[in-house]
Amino acid sequence: MAKLPPPLPYNTQREIFARFQAAEPEPKGELEHVNAYTLVVAVALSAQATDAGVNKATRGLFAVADTPQKMLDLGLEGLTEHIRTIGLYRNKAKNVIALSRILVEEHGGEVPSSRAALQALPGVGRKTANVVLNMWWGHPAQAVDTHIFRVGNRTRIAPGRDVDAVERAIEDNVPAEYQRHAHHWLILHGRYTCIARRPKCGACLIADLCPYEDKTV
Repeated sequence: MAKLPPPLPYNTQREIFARFQAAEPEPKGELEHVNAYTLVVAVALSAQATDAGVNKATRGLFAVADTPQKMLDLGLEGLTEHIRTIGLYRNKAKNVIALSRILVEEHGGEVPSSRAALQALPGVGRKTANVVLNMWWGHPAQAVDTHIFRVGNRTRIAPGRDVDAVERAIEDNVPAEYQRHAHHWLILHGRYTCIARRPKCGACLIADLCPYEDKTV
């Protein structure tokens, strides 16, 4: 197995994230939500689906069910009708009802602020838990998706063979003052500039710092 290249030097990392911060001081996630509970549901629904598709389905859903108890009152059938356009909607609906029941019965209807408690909820993995910890409670948690995995390896900001390794590489190599927003900057960069097939290197604000060999013109 080929050895991974080393991460970019600290000073280069600092310059990269300083540029990200200058361009977008307060980056935001694109999933629509009104409270911690609707954020958990939206992120859980977003697995293998686009944020735009989830938002389209959840606008009507959250208008009638923005708490765990309201979701239970809506019921599995009612929830399913709202999210039918989202991939894997049947299984996701079952998970949302199950996690809502746990929140009501074990957490007083409130979303817990610990990763372990979040990951104990049906349909909530480490990535979902990290998104909630970061977006709602402001923890410097790194939710590594396909965009961050690609950008982390392509730019050598955070090289790793799997998402867990990339998460650790971000924590180990990105300067501390940029940890809070690092995952949002990287997601947005991967979604709109450092795209998978033909990255927009000509419009990239860190192109001169990026070691990617197959830059586009």
